Order: sequence, then C-alpha cells, then structure tokens
Amino acid sequence: MRSRNGNHYFSRRLCSIILFYSLTLSASEYLISYRYIVKDAILYNESLMISHAMKKCSGTSYKPLQLENNGSKNLSQIITLNHEIFINYIHKLGLDVQHNEETINAQNKSTTILTLKTQCFKVDFNDNFAKITPLK
Repeated sequence: MRSRNGNHYFSRRLCSIILFYSLTLSASEYLISYRYIVKDAILYNESLMISHAMKKCSGTSYKPLQLENNGSKNLSQIITLNHEIFINYIHKLGLDVQHNEETINAQNKSTTILTLKTQCFKVDFNDNFAKITPLK
C-alpha cells in the first residue's frame, strides 16, 4: 500500500499497530478445573488446575468475577491471592457432588468429592483487576 506522497512505510506501520492492538485487547482463555475431597470430615485433597486454552472456546458469557490484581498477568498467582473469593464463586457456578457413606462394625466412613469439570474461562487482565468470565 503506497500513499500519494510515496510514504508507504507509514501506512504499513499504521496497519501493524491496529493489528497488534486488536490482538492484545482480546481476552485470554483458560481451562480451569477444581476438585475437593473430604474423607471422614477432614480435608483430604484440594486441587485447582489452570491451563491456557489451546483453541478458541465457544459459548455464552456468564456473570463475571473481578479479582484484585497488582499488575500481574499470571492467573494462578491472582487466584492464589484471592483464593476464598474464587472458590466461593466456583461453588455458585455448580459443582458435581459425589457422596459415599458406609458403616462397618459401628465405624462410619464417608467420602465427599466436589468437582468442577474442566470449563473454559475468558480472562481480561488490567492493572487493578482481572475479570474472569466463565463460558457456558
């Protein structure tokens, strides 16, 4: 593309800037899964898995969550700093609950497993907060 005054570098630079900013303004997508295991009323295991989505996720946006951010773009670190808020939010999304209880010789044993199956989340990072939106 060449302008009338012969400055084709200006128009190329302008196109590349527009392309670059359109890519950086789009939200990152992450796959998040959560599992919480309680055995005999004692926390046995809690795991939160976070990974970058390898392909574009599709779905409609659900109610977003905003977590405080200190300028970081590391989602694991942001969730660790706001652990309780994020876990309460995940519980509201809906967890799969499996409960098993048995009594043998007057000994009661129980196991409860709460699971958030792998779900895609769209994350927008800002200097002050990270906006996390699940896709359903």
